[in-house]
Amino acid sequence: MNPGAQFDGLAAAALPARPLHLAIGMFDGVHLGHRAVIEAAVQSARRSGGIAAVLTFWPHPSALFRPEQPTRLIQDAATRTRVLLALGVDAVITQPFTPDLARVTAEEFLPWLRRHLPLLAGIFVGENFRYGAGRRGEVAQLVAAARAQGVSLFSAPRVSFDGEPISSTRIRGLLEGGDVTAANALLGYTYFATGRVAPGKRLGRTLGFPTLNLAWAPGLQPRRGVYVVRVAGPKRTTGVPGVANYGLRPTVETATEPRLEAHLLGPCPFDTGDEITVEWLRFLRPEMKFAGLDELRARIASDREQAAADFSLH
Repeated sequence: MNPGAQFDGLAAAALPARPLHLAIGMFDGVHLGHRAVIEAAVQSARRSGGIAAVLTFWPHPSALFRPEQPTRLIQDAATRTRVLLALGVDAVITQPFTPDLARVTAEEFLPWLRRHLPLLAGIFVGENFRYGAGRRGEVAQLVAAARAQGVSLFSAPRVSFDGEPISSTRIRGLLEGGDVTAANALLGYTYFATGRVAPGKRLGRTLGFPTLNLAWAPGLQPRRGVYVVRVAGPKRTTGVPGVANYGLRPTVETATEPRLEAHLLGPCPFDTGDEITVEWLRFLRPEMKFAGLDELRARIASDREQAAADFSLH
């Protein structure tokens, strides 16, 4: 198995014949609370000579149970896997959440796992982990079932920030409200968008502020507006300071889907088709409709100055 292996479902998981230490959860956002669970699995595997893996699910169960109003996720499956692998796990198994899986009862859950993962040595979950049909299974029940089958179980206490538990729901609310600084504190890393540079209408260049147009359509849309950002890509390892707008561009067009456009504060090393990552550092202002291009140009210049001040580029 290559370092950082990815598997589409338990049936496809070709794992080495070593004790398996498995973190289980949805892990949307892979925030600090999730990391406590995953890092415990990694440390346990390293101590025992085993392997550490994550079992997660796609889509979110809400897509099955309330398809008209599914939970909007912070990350798509590929982005979540990328963040999980960065934590040092040996494998990420993304199990499709299907009607058949939804019918697996709490009592059947551990036997179902062990059929696919016979070398399962330890399970790592959060203290509020629920499982099985109807989410009826609780951690205490899983502890007892695991002990009876010779499997250890670690339940990580919830991690708090500013006196409140960290949760994916809390982070979603912060992103929708534009408080990306607080969201970053709960994530434990900088919120980011990854995609390829798409051709634009070159209006930014006409205004004197050329932009990179990112092909990015998140499930959970952050607040529309202007952000201080850092942009990285294949042509350099360190990010370039910038300012970005995420929104519908109401001054210049009638759009139905928001777009992410980043203007760099220095020379642009990126070309159309390059994959870039935009890290969101601070919210500057909500998206506005201006009276005309001159007013828009003046406000972009002001946004640029504020972003430059963040990076001490004056």
